Amino acid sequence: MSDQEQSVSRRQWLKYMNLGVLSMIGASMQKLRDARSAVDHLLLGAADREAGIAWLEERTGVKAVIGGSHPSRGTCNALLSFGSRQYLEILAPDPAQQTLVPQYEFLRQLKTPRLISWAVSMENAEATVASLKTAGVETLGPSPGSRRRPDGKMMTWKSLGVTSDHGLIIPFFIEWDRGVIHPSSDSPQGCRLLSVEFSHPKAADVEGMLRRMGIEAKVGRGQEQIKARIECPKGKVELM
Repeated sequence: MSDQEQSVSRRQWLKYMNLGVLSMIGASMQKLRDARSAVDHLLLGAADREAGIAWLEERTGVKAVIGGSHPSRGTCNALLSFGSRQYLEILAPDPAQQTLVPQYEFLRQLKTPRLISWAVSMENAEATVASLKTAGVETLGPSPGSRRRPDGKMMTWKSLGVTSDHGLIIPFFIEWDRGVIHPSSDSPQGCRLLSVEFSHPKAADVEGMLRRMGIEAKVGRGQEQIKARIECPKGKVELM
């Protein structure tokens, strides 16, 4: 190889190296959302919707309103607003539907309501898929979802799952369709989400996974758990 060819090769190598460094710097400078502000809604699992509503009202002083049923999933819900496009969803088996999808069979066994999952807001499902792919996060979807409200109106959205073996602490993403009234807008008011915390046996791995998803969160080492602190008419309450 001639001196000129070697010089060109070195320049090309340095160019690619610089591009790689810039790419890493860009990734490291990606703006992260803290977990509390990233929340669209928290899911509180219950074996019975009415019992879940009563349990939550006893602790917060606010009675959740019935939201509706999820066709073909076998679940129904009730809703309580945190204000500012955030809310809590009580999720329970729907007695009006004969079949409950396997992923929610555990709801029937719950002795007391508990936080079972959480959803992160997204503005554009396709852009979120691309961003997660760049970060090395494997996704499932986006998939359409819907439920019919008691007033007959249909709520529709897109949800995006993440492939992970870290359980309930890893959230899913949700994008509400245009024209849909966000559940926080017309659900009972009076509560505000103060913080969301997590614990997991593999805390460092989970924290790293959340960062790759664009979420900054403190994950303590311990039993797998979601913990939320809310301010409500009865004071500050902790849900887990």
